[in-house]
Amino acid sequence: RRSETASRVVNVVLALLLIVVTAPIFAIVALLVKLTSPGPVIYTQTRVGLDRRRRGDDASLDRRGRDVGGRPFTIYKFRSMRTDAEADGRAVWATKGDPRVTPVGRVLRATRLDELPQLFNVLRGDMNLVGPRPERPDLVVELRTHIAEYQARHRVKPGLTGWAQVNRAYDETIDDVRQKVHYDLEYVRRQSLWKDLRILARTIPVVLFRKGGW
Repeated sequence: RRSETASRVVNVVLALLLIVVTAPIFAIVALLVKLTSPGPVIYTQTRVGLDRRRRGDDASLDRRGRDVGGRPFTIYKFRSMRTDAEADGRAVWATKGDPRVTPVGRVLRATRLDELPQLFNVLRGDMNLVGPRPERPDLVVELRTHIAEYQARHRVKPGLTGWAQVNRAYDETIDDVRQKVHYDLEYVRRQSLWKDLRILARTIPVVLFRKGGW
């Protein structure tokens, strides 16, 4: 364990700095999304965050009617798919060449720029800059039945980027998720500020050279 106060300060300072530096990119991306497809610029979803029960910080989580493994929160993204991508409301994994993805969205997903609005999730305290990527409640419930150690990912706050993201591409199968969980749990065991800075540095070529995105 490390100091949560120090971690929070570093995450807020870096998130604010990144928002200022990337403000022109925010504006350009928002304009492109708005001009090229109907629907909102920002897309929101419910994701599963930190599970504080093992620390005794939030006993109210035990009283939820449905245990999704952590505190649900609203995540922000630039919209990269059509508005009818999940018309029936069911969570569906994106696939390579997914026809639901808009032309601009394809570029955003390849460069991971669709995740930029999550800097505001960091400011809100829902996420850190570095940590396991948060998943949707329905998928968390499903993945826990296939991957015994999946729940251990929620011992730390989810992140905008992570050790799994700089080592693996997007998920297509349960085996892909299993490999990412291996990296996530390695991060949980060895987390530190120095490791976070290394992961952030390794995220830069992932964004610039479209490594692992589609």
